[in-house]
Parts: sequence; C-alpha cells; structure tokens
Amino acid sequence: MNNPIYPGLILTDRYKIIKQLGHGGFGRTYLAEDNHRFQELCVLKEFAPQVHGSYALQKSQELFEREAGVLYKLRHPQIPGFREMFRYKLDGEGYLFLVQDYIKGKTYRALLENRKLQGKLFREAEVKKFLLQLLPVLEYIHNLGVIHRDISPDNIILQSSDKLPVLIDFGGVKQTATKVASEYAHKGGGLLPQATKLGKVGYAPDEQMRLGVINNDSDLYALAATALVLLTGKEPSFLIDAHNLTFNWRKEISISENLGNILDRMLAFKPSARFKNARQVIEVLENVPSSIDLATTQAPPDIVSTPPVSAGKLSNVTTISASQNPVTTDVTQKSSIWSTILLVSVTILSMGGIGWIVGNFWLEYAPNQDTVVNEKPEKLSDRLQQLGIDESFFFPLVDEFFYTQYPQKRGQTLSNKTPEDKLWQWRWYAIADKLADKLETLTPDTRRRLGNYSKDDIYRWRSQLNRLNISSAAFNDLTDAQFINLFSEQTRGRNLIGLPIGQVWQAIATDTMKDLQSRKSLEEVNFARGSFRKIVKGTLQPGEGKIYLAWLQAEQILRVKLEANSSEVLLSIYPPRNYRRRSRGLIEDSPENQWRGETKRSGYYQFVVVSNSDKPVEYSLELFARNRINRRY
Repeated sequence: MNNPIYPGLILTDRYKIIKQLGHGGFGRTYLAEDNHRFQELCVLKEFAPQVHGSYALQKSQELFEREAGVLYKLRHPQIPGFREMFRYKLDGEGYLFLVQDYIKGKTYRALLENRKLQGKLFREAEVKKFLLQLLPVLEYIHNLGVIHRDISPDNIILQSSDKLPVLIDFGGVKQTATKVASEYAHKGGGLLPQATKLGKVGYAPDEQMRLGVINNDSDLYALAATALVLLTGKEPSFLIDAHNLTFNWRKEISISENLGNILDRMLAFKPSARFKNARQVIEVLENVPSSIDLATTQAPPDIVSTPPVSAGKLSNVTTISASQNPVTTDVTQKSSIWSTILLVSVTILSMGGIGWIVGNFWLEYAPNQDTVVNEKPEKLSDRLQQLGIDESFFFPLVDEFFYTQYPQKRGQTLSNKTPEDKLWQWRWYAIADKLADKLETLTPDTRRRLGNYSKDDIYRWRSQLNRLNISSAAFNDLTDAQFINLFSEQTRGRNLIGLPIGQVWQAIATDTMKDLQSRKSLEEVNFARGSFRKIVKGTLQPGEGKIYLAWLQAEQILRVKLEANSSEVLLSIYPPRNYRRRSRGLIEDSPENQWRGETKRSGYYQFVVVSNSDKPVEYSLELFARNRINRRY
C-alpha cells in the first residue's frame, strides 16, 4: 500500500510534514512543523504495528497509549520533550501519532564517522565527560522506573545549542510493537506470549538479547559499550571475545587503568558483577584522578571503518583488519619512498624540468592538499546537509567505493600525518565529491530517504505495478538503465539489497515509479480502427527508458521494428503479466532491432526501450499486429 503521508501534508490543521526521518518496526518517523508554535520543528512518530484483526489493533493501541503516558512523565533537558498523542484518519485508515521535540544536532555515530575520516577518535577526557553528562540522565529515568533499552551512538545526539548529549528513541515504543507482533499476531491473541527482546547486538547484554530480561544495569552496559566504540572506532562485534562473550578491548587502545576498570565492571557478563545503578558509577568516576584529562586515546593502526546503522538497518561492506592484510605492512614500508618522490618532484619543478610521469602525478594531487584535508569535512558536511543526505548513510557508501578501488587500504586509518596519508584522504574525498554529484541527480524526496529504504518498498512497488499492468522485469529495465548510467562499474542483475549502493538503486527505482505513475515514461499504444500498424517516436536522454503498452489478442502475428541513431538502444518485449510465475521476456535487453512471432495469450504486452548511450538518442518503434487468418501483409 502506498504511504499516503507525504511532504507538505498537514495533519489536524497543525503539523506540516517536512520529510520522513526513518522507518522501523513500529512505523515511520517524520520531521514536521508545528503551525501552532510558530512553525517550530517537531518529530512525529507513527504507530503502525504489523498485526491482523481488530482485537490485536485495539490491544496494540492500548499498550502504545500506556507507553505514551510513560514518556509524558519524563521531563529532563537531555530527553526530547513529549508534546501529545493524537489520532488521525486518512484515506479511510486510522493513524496514531506521538509528537516529540526535535533535537538539532548530530548523532554520536555521525560525529565518530567524521573523526575517523580525519584519522581521529574520541579522547579519553571527552569520553569521561560524556559519561558524566549522561549518567545523571540514566539515574533520572531509572528512578522513575523507566529503562531505555536501546542505547547506542545512533540514539544519542550532541545538541547544537548547549553541547550536551541527548538521549533519544526510548525502546519502550519499539518494545510495544515487538510485544504486539509476538503475542497478538492472530486475531484474539492466538499465539502464546514470548519474551520481548529488544536492543542492538553487542550493545545490549546477553540476558537482554536472549531472554528479554532488562534491569537498570542493562542501560549501564550499553552506555559502556558506546563509550568503547567512541574510544576505539570499532563496533562491539570486533571487541567481544566470541568464545566467552566478554569484551576484550585493551589491546586496541591505551587509557588509564581507573577508567578501564570502570568500563569493565559496567560490561561484566554476569549482571551481579555490574554496578547496580548510575549513582554508583558517577561516584566512582568522579573520584578518578583528574590527570586522565591529559591522556589521549592511542588509535591503533588497524582501525576498521565500520558503518553506522541507518534507520533502514542496512549493513555495509565488511572490512578487514590490517593485521590480516599483508598489503598493509608493505604500504607502510613504502611511506618513506612516497615522501621521497614528492620531495624530488618539488625539486624538479623548481628547476623547471619536470618529466611526464612526475608532472602528471603532481598536477593530479598537488593542489594545496593541506587545505583539502583540513577543510573538506566541513564543506562535505555542508553539501550533504543542503542535499538532504544523511551522513550516516553517505560515509559507508563512500567507503564501499573507496575500498573497492583501493583494496590495499582496507582496515587502515586515513590520517593526515604524512604526505602519503594526505594523498589517500584526498582520494577518499574525490570519490565522495563524485558520489555527491551523482546523488544530486535524484529528486530531493528520494535523496532524503537514502538509508531508510527497505524491502517494504519493493513489496509496495509490486502492487503499484499490478495496477499499471507492468511487470517487475520491465520496471527493473528502466531502473537499471538509469542506475548503470550513473554507476557504469556496476553490473546488471547483481543483488544490491542490503548494501549502501542498494539504497541508491532503490532511490532511483522510487523516481522511476513516479515517472511511470505520471505517464512520463509510460505510454499506451492504441491501433486505429481497421489499422494493424502503429509507429511511435521519441528521444531518450542518457540512461532514460520508456515502456509502451499495447493490448493484443492471443494468436496474433506480431512484428516489432526499432530504429535509432545509436546502436546502444536496447529493446525488451514482455508478454502479459503471469500472476503465478515470472513471465519470461520474448526478448530482453536486445540490441537486435527486429522481432517477429505469435502472441500466446491476450493482455497488455510491454515494449521497453532504454538507452545506454551517453548522448540523446532519437528512435522510432513500429508495431504491427494482425490475426493469423490474414497472413498476407
């Protein structure tokens, strides 16, 4: 079902939808303007659990309202304020929304990724301050009987106004959706209740993930795991011993023994060995000697660039530790050689006798690299903000392209300590700039959703294609043409769902669907009375395609002829959609410009024309269809 909530829609004559922020198991989250509060920004959380039957829906709403009451009593400057809950009916469907304050700032996930791009991590003094700023928030909610359940760098925002960490996305609402899905999946609650399990792997303790058991120390465990991620730059999965499920992080960084012992106790495998409450941690942490404020985290040489978890929960390409990559040592040994080459290049240039190899190398990489490295993060962030692209999606996408192009750099830190390091950073930013240029060709709405696409979108497209009498194969032809035009290094037919680049394919597919629904790239061919021949003409831009639909009877002779001023125009012909199995194309992505055969069944035949040319292409498509009894033509 197509989502009827779109940017510009005003709910209850008050909340104007700006954009969708995320999509989770309980529903969607939107950024909106509150017209009753001078267009102040706020966040709307839609509650739409995947349940069946009126009983299950009623029960889920009761649980949701109870959870809303819990959020309402939380009044703390480092927790988004709860404004109201309201119901809204749209297109015959009832919706339930929570309204919360909008927190302006960046998540600690985005902050960490920005630092890693500069070869930096969070310092020990910063992490100690971070803990002391958040522990009182946990003490506050725990005293009210509330447990967050889902603490991670993604759910903590550094607020721009006061530079304090703000705790967002309390797990209670998500727990409600999970509880409903497990206990009331069938009308009347036909399934037996199961333990409600919520949390991120590595951040949540074992008893929470396996049994759904949560206590105050569950949040302390997740907070300590978050602190280690900020210190090491690595996800918990790289820090946990798989044999005994305990954290083994000390080989990664060097910090003070006192802080290390505190983190270890917060992360103890047995709940009985952990601190019991946030106050205990605060008291011990405040007594840590202030000398640790001078200590800095020693970043190991094999930082693995791990992807931030987007709202769509899509994983990035797994990177390899440098200790497992024999190329790393070789590259390090060559560092001095690169420095020498750069020095010799400068000398030769000053003498006016630059050679072809050195000259081309210098012209490609020399333009004020210090400025590029030091200013690029800010410029790139500003551009992404203007484009509406989430950094937590974009950076892993750049990593995917960077490590594919330079596999020898997997697992290495891109710092700016040496000329060679600056050169690699420059290459990373060059790839980032090119990707931003390509993503800029997408429509603003689809760009803003990057990182939030899921398989639900694919299912929704199928129902929309059914109404248009178009097969998934024809739809994919149009999407692939535009996708390959932007990313020529990609191959057709590869399963991209679950990868950052797959998000781009789905964004292009979203725009493709809009073009089909608006009839920009879809046209129905009707034969005039008494005529058996029809010619349609058009012009295709690079990567563009068009679908022509023609209703034909079974057992007709069909002849198709395509003429174009380029050999890079491909033709596909698909029979009427078969609802039981995938209909095979009569021809698919064929450079042949003619086809002749007999129709097997009645229905809408799809004629797809796409261009792989880098220039506009003019074409004409001739269709000839006639009953078998009239053989002479």
